[in-house]
Amino acid sequence: MADLTTTYLGLNLKNPLVASASPLSEKVDNVRRMEDSGVSAVVMYSLFEEQILRESLQLDHFLNYGTESFAEALTYFPNMGRYTLAPDIYIETLHRIKQAVSIPVIGSLNGVSTGGWIDYARKIEQAGADALELNLYYLPTDPDLTSAEIEDTYVQLVSDVRGTLKIPLAVKLSPFFTALPNLARRITKAGADGLVLFNRFYQPDFDLEELNVIPHLVLSTSSELRLPLRWVALLYGRIPTDFAITSGVHTAEDMIKSVMAGASVTMVASEMLSKGIGRAAEMIADYQKWLDEKEYVSTQQMKGSMSQQAVADPAAFERSNYMKVLNSYQS
Repeated sequence: MADLTTTYLGLNLKNPLVASASPLSEKVDNVRRMEDSGVSAVVMYSLFEEQILRESLQLDHFLNYGTESFAEALTYFPNMGRYTLAPDIYIETLHRIKQAVSIPVIGSLNGVSTGGWIDYARKIEQAGADALELNLYYLPTDPDLTSAEIEDTYVQLVSDVRGTLKIPLAVKLSPFFTALPNLARRITKAGADGLVLFNRFYQPDFDLEELNVIPHLVLSTSSELRLPLRWVALLYGRIPTDFAITSGVHTAEDMIKSVMAGASVTMVASEMLSKGIGRAAEMIADYQKWLDEKEYVSTQQMKGSMSQQAVADPAAFERSNYMKVLNSYQS
């Protein structure tokens, strides 16, 4: 049988299937079930910057100030009191999960600034986390804020967090950057041990009857795998870091493609949310079966086999494929 083991952030994992941050990890019993289903590691539900900063109460006041005159504006902003896990409860839950399972547990911080946030990176480490995932989720709306300023802020934040931790650090990015390879290299040099591609900006919808903005969560599909698959295949071998693919991993085939692109692990949430935690065991079994049938010796042998590291000019290669796609369409 093929050896499914992989290495991510210096952690030795029994297979490439990792549970990504989701509401499932709020409960210890769920994480136990994930371990029983064969998941090799779990990323904790994210602790948001807004939960940590005491100023968030003041922020909530100013966000809602005057909106009683414009009721439709109320739904643009989250109710700060609705986040499910307060900071201290988050740390306690992380500690309990770590005590309950033997697989690695990765903490998750979601935000964009430094401040007192760094203290919680330390607290997550002290609670027993095997690594930390830093989810950089920020939607710039200020026309005066340049892309260079945003990227500099991200790099400084990674550097600041790295300077406080001994455990490995992964950084979760969005795909919306002009020069993603350059930013990936800068973040790696700033101290990231791995890059997670990509987080998802959840798009709101409009209710035309109530004239409200509706937070609308749509689970991912396998079609979303193409974007992170492309970028990991482009960056593997060029950026000296571990890659994780998230968004769009629903089947063993998705796992196989991700590893072939160069990912060390594949992260799954939507598939388990929609079909149950036991779905992980089926995916791992199918992954094992495929490797055995194709006579692969190991995950490591397959890793990066479809990446573009051997291509002298990936940009030209991508343009060539783009032309092929356009010319291949048959009405």
